[in-house]
Amino acid sequence: MASTTTSTLTASAETSDNTTLLKLSSAEGPVYRHIKNIPLRDARPDEIPIIDLSTISSPSLSSRQSIATQIHQAATHNGFFYVKNHGIASSTIENAYSSALEFFRQSEDIKQKVDATNSKSMNGWKAPKTQRINASESIDVRETFSFRYNPVYDPEVPDEIPENVKNTVTIDDFCWDQTYNLPHFKDHSLDYWRETVKLARTLTRIFALALSLPEEYFDAKIKYPDAGVAINYYPPMPASSEQAGENSIGSHTDFQLFTILWQDNNGGLQVLNRDGEWINAAPIEGTFVVNIGDYLQRITNDRYISTVHRARNLSGKERISMPLFFGFNLDEMCGLLEICVDEEHPARYEAISCRDWVQKRVKAMHTV
Repeated sequence: MASTTTSTLTASAETSDNTTLLKLSSAEGPVYRHIKNIPLRDARPDEIPIIDLSTISSPSLSSRQSIATQIHQAATHNGFFYVKNHGIASSTIENAYSSALEFFRQSEDIKQKVDATNSKSMNGWKAPKTQRINASESIDVRETFSFRYNPVYDPEVPDEIPENVKNTVTIDDFCWDQTYNLPHFKDHSLDYWRETVKLARTLTRIFALALSLPEEYFDAKIKYPDAGVAINYYPPMPASSEQAGENSIGSHTDFQLFTILWQDNNGGLQVLNRDGEWINAAPIEGTFVVNIGDYLQRITNDRYISTVHRARNLSGKERISMPLFFGFNLDEMCGLLEICVDEEHPARYEAISCRDWVQKRVKAMHTV
């Protein structure tokens, strides 16, 4: 995912206005954000709201529209929100979490058997000090087990996979074949993946409503989605790590439409608000965190905000997060949504396929 080089680069520099300049990668080259040099604080409810999804499948359009209105407000403000009453059983989450801890607590000799560098799709384990999501910051203090979308495990698709889809997905069981020593790991991980993909598909319909489009507008574009899970293990970092500018995962934005993240109770997720302040997206029991990705910002002509975030595990305990990164089918060619373009908001971007977009973002991520 990120560079394996171990040299430390400077990501920020003091400026004359009591801010720090943060360097970030983007598809169009480096971008910079001014960060206020003030203490970290918890997010206010108006900055990262909690949205109740209990009526997301209601037959009442007005009920679904009410959720869409709240999501639209969050997406145009800081691009982050929590969701509660999301319909995913707590047992599904707990099983995936417990299995993840069981996997990461194994010796490195065992985890090496599922090293992602031996997978044609980079599915599997990424060892400590091998990822740097921000090329201008320190190596990420984490290890990861990740797996990409595989239609074989998607109950929403037919058994016969079209040829054009086969060209955009990688049907690779390496990561599961090499974890046979943990009999429940595959099942628990895939159960979590299926349930979050199901939620993501439902949320995509709500995003369509939020954009004043028909609910089914995006349905065909997410039939074989770019939908991968990264199970992150963050060991505890010493307090001195913060002063040294080290991150569990560096400052970045996500690539595709949106991310659905479960985090344990130890905290560490930090969001850069529009005022240039780092704020805590503290864990809230029974919720997921949802954030807008770059591609959704692009096709909405910057109406929706893909927000910079990072993680620093200073809890003194091991931490697990389980994000699902959700996007359109990789062969989709998507331009700007017409509803997001007018005289006051002229078109800012050309059409680009999802696959080309992701490849462009990955390439930029490795460029200092």
